[in-house]
Amino acid sequence: MKYILINKPYEVLTQFTDEAGRSTLKDFVPVPNIYPVGRLDYDSEGLVLLTDDKQLQHCLSDPKFKVEKTYWVQVDEIPKDEALTRLRLGVQIKGGKTTPAKVRLLEGEPKVWERSTPIRFRKNIPTSWLEIKISQGMNRQVRRMTAAVGYPTLRLIRPSIGPISLGNLQPGEWRELTPEEVEQLKGIAKGSSGSGNSSVRAKSFGTGNKGRRSSGKGGFRKQIN
Repeated sequence: MKYILINKPYEVLTQFTDEAGRSTLKDFVPVPNIYPVGRLDYDSEGLVLLTDDKQLQHCLSDPKFKVEKTYWVQVDEIPKDEALTRLRLGVQIKGGKTTPAKVRLLEGEPKVWERSTPIRFRKNIPTSWLEIKISQGMNRQVRRMTAAVGYPTLRLIRPSIGPISLGNLQPGEWRELTPEEVEQLKGIAKGSSGSGNSSVRAKSFGTGNKGRRSSGKGGFRKQIN
């Protein structure tokens, strides 16, 4: 079985083919016969798991297993406490009402990589970052959640799924999961908690890892553990 983690760049599809010619995971991961666990939107960034383990893929994608996913979300202005409370309780969006989320305002800006296309800044309008943890999987859920309480999402990064985190992987870089990480994910598939004992903090990402880079579109670099 193959178990791979990639930091999906901005404007890359979470799939391996695209008739329109847009960038896909195939441009970064030259490993055959693996498939994404769930999805991450074209305009979002961060952690995507890839595997050929169909049972594990199903369990991690099925909301009934309540696998917690963490997102760092940059929004216009500084959300008021009332808006944060609404997000925590659940809000009505297209597709239904969201279940309660874990939400907190991050202190300052997380030290993450620069996006390939910078966000649009407006004079005299500050931005802030939220950490949102959910176990649902509605279409564009996080973006719709913040919009529903009056704070549109400017940038969205997923740093972790359950106990598995990006670490210092840069956009387009990937690595194989360790045996310990695979066992943690299989524990989730058996019905254990998806959040594990680890906590995700706004941390600084490294400037790169030694490894191999392809000459193809976008290139790739495989982290050496």
